[in-house]
Amino acid sequence: MISKRAKDSDEATDDSIDAAVARFADAVEAVRARTSGPLITAARALVYGLVIATAAIGAVVLVAIAAVRALDIAVPGEVWSAHLIAGAIFGGAGAWAWSRRRPRATREA
Repeated sequence: MISKRAKDSDEATDDSIDAAVARFADAVEAVRARTSGPLITAARALVYGLVIATAAIGAVVLVAIAAVRALDIAVPGEVWSAHLIAGAIFGGAGAWAWSRRRPRATREA
């Protein structure tokens, strides 16, 4: 039979081990939250950004192809007339965007 004093000391030891393990687990979690947490967030942002950028570029290319094909069907004549109109539209949009730009501040050495 186990004495009451031995049983109490075993429970005290178990409690102190549980407390030490809990403190260690909290310390590991705090270090992980400060180090790998931001890295995981940055990696996710990078991957999602690349996927979205790739999909957006593909969508823009497909829309441009569809627009030229629609112009080719709508405008009478050869395909060069549709290319001329599409080039004028994209050139005008580029010129407008160029006129809206702001010059960089000059850097002094």
